[in-house]
Amino acid sequence: MGEHKGGNGPHVRVAVVGSGFGGLGAAVRLRREGITDFVVLERAGSVGGTWRDNDYPGCACDVPSHLYSFSFAPNHAWPRAFSGQEHIRAYLEHVADVFGLRPHIRFDSEVTRMAWDAERLCWDIETSSGPLSADLVVSATGPLSDPKVPTPAELPGLDSFPGKVFHSARWDHGYDLRGKRVAMIGTGASAAQIVPAIQPEVGRLTLFQRTPPWVLPRVDRGISGAERWLHKQLPFTAQARRGLLWGVRELQVQAFTKRPDQLGLVERLAKRHMARAVKDPELRARLTPDYRIGCKRILLSNTYYPALTRPNVDVIASGLAKVDGSMLVAADGSTAEVDAIVFGTGFHVTDMPIADRVVGAEGRTLAEAWADGGMRSLRGASAAGFPNWMTIIGPNTGLGNSSMILMIESQLNYMVDFVRQLDVLGGRVALDARPAAVAAWNERVQRRMERTVWSTGGCTSWYLDANGRNTTVWPGTTSEFRSATRRVELSEYVVVRAAAPGTKTIGGATDTEKVEAGA
Repeated sequence: MGEHKGGNGPHVRVAVVGSGFGGLGAAVRLRREGITDFVVLERAGSVGGTWRDNDYPGCACDVPSHLYSFSFAPNHAWPRAFSGQEHIRAYLEHVADVFGLRPHIRFDSEVTRMAWDAERLCWDIETSSGPLSADLVVSATGPLSDPKVPTPAELPGLDSFPGKVFHSARWDHGYDLRGKRVAMIGTGASAAQIVPAIQPEVGRLTLFQRTPPWVLPRVDRGISGAERWLHKQLPFTAQARRGLLWGVRELQVQAFTKRPDQLGLVERLAKRHMARAVKDPELRARLTPDYRIGCKRILLSNTYYPALTRPNVDVIASGLAKVDGSMLVAADGSTAEVDAIVFGTGFHVTDMPIADRVVGAEGRTLAEAWADGGMRSLRGASAAGFPNWMTIIGPNTGLGNSSMILMIESQLNYMVDFVRQLDVLGGRVALDARPAAVAAWNERVQRRMERTVWSTGGCTSWYLDANGRNTTVWPGTTSEFRSATRRVELSEYVVVRAAAPGTKTIGGATDTEKVEAGA
């Protein structure tokens, strides 16, 4: 893919969207491949992605630190077994510095539109800081990047609430919670960390719980100076630690994906964990889930249950239905008068906002292409009709029990081979996933999904889209996914080449030709 002119703004070989783990990882791998003609488009003013945006009180990772880092950038200085948000964000800043990524990053550059130019075989990209074009787009916007907040239509009266309202991922640090009456809406991973963090300082905390989560102990501890020294002096010890953490989680996958009935023992551990902290049988009943553990994300916390037993905390076992002035009314009629509402209501996961901004070869947005059957792509990366456009953390690449960094690195392997294939093909060329290949891959994934706890566990989770289809989670091990994304199979793509100069268009067809891969 040589340089070519046309369109507005500068042209780069690769445009990466987002500077979280996925975007920075893509930048490192491109540089290692000898590619320096790329830009990282970041809508904010600093790197970090979800670990920049989510800086709420108590924010931390529920994956062990030594597994939640790049294999090519080990961190021997993790202070705890499970690291806090500030340490993970600092790690990502460190990666950006050490690998020389900052000259490639264009901050305050939100992508507003990307359109495929079928004649020039490149993407025209509009951003808040100006236009550019790219041969290849790597979208690493992440599934946990755009908060989901109820609209006034979904939650009547919200627009007239006189107090403070914000989402957990847009925490207002200028608002003083001390002594205030605060409502926490939702009981997901963020809420389980926020509740114990703010409970001691608020006047009253009311938790609106639509569905109780399963909570297991968090086996966290400080990592000693001796351990850190050992890992730095003898790197193989850190590798062994990472390998052990990975192996244990690989062994656990089968219970989630093939034999959910084996999870009964884990449920008993979770109930014992609750019983130790919650002595009130009535409260315990409200906090006990009625679905199989693992169907929704399992939370890890030693402080969530104790916080709920404190005298200034109320648990309303019902979702928020409407707002009447400063009074919140639950679906079961329960009420609470509050000064502030904190929404822990998750993110736009199965309806990625970026999909509305990407216009493919047929003039349709990615959102329109996915409107019928939900999000789907080839090996979690390539969508049919969107040549030279790849996703990091795409459809069905999420995990229920291990580190997403493992999945990201697998997709980066696929991205690098995608670039190599374009080089081998030579000239102005693009790869467009075959609809049949996308369909076959997704049929295989969904067939495997039928046996999983996410499909059989009896819950409704954020893993499911509006049609009840799980387009989020990978129904297998991380090693299986790595094997499936080791290389690009050209037979799964149509090779799109620019037509020779002067070629006539027929019936409005574009000035390109599609070549059957391998023909």
